[in-house]
Amino acid sequence: MTDITITKAAGIWTVAAEGAIIGESSNALELREGGLAPVIYFPRADITMSFFDPVAHSADCPAKGTASYYSVITKSRTIENAAWSYEDPSVEASQIKGHLAFHANDWITVEQV
Repeated sequence: MTDITITKAAGIWTVAAEGAIIGESSNALELREGGLAPVIYFPRADITMSFFDPVAHSADCPAKGTASYYSVITKSRTIENAAWSYEDPSVEASQIKGHLAFHANDWITVEQV
């Protein structure tokens, strides 16, 4: 099993969809897993959930559990499978329950401010 390290992410983090801020948090978590790039997880309470639509897509991770996915809806497009959450994470990843992470791309940005 991959080693997972979860710590409080330093500072304030934002997530934007097509330039519009949809979340800002000083309580974000940073998850490190093996040699992969760190992933920032935002508390759901710090995200504007009205922009999100749950989708049927899911993915299994042996170290974290099953991820549920969400599309982000903006004025000009629906960004498919843009965010994910572990509703029932493994014991090792239990801190990320109730948090969302994002696929950074041309339309989604995750930044420390």
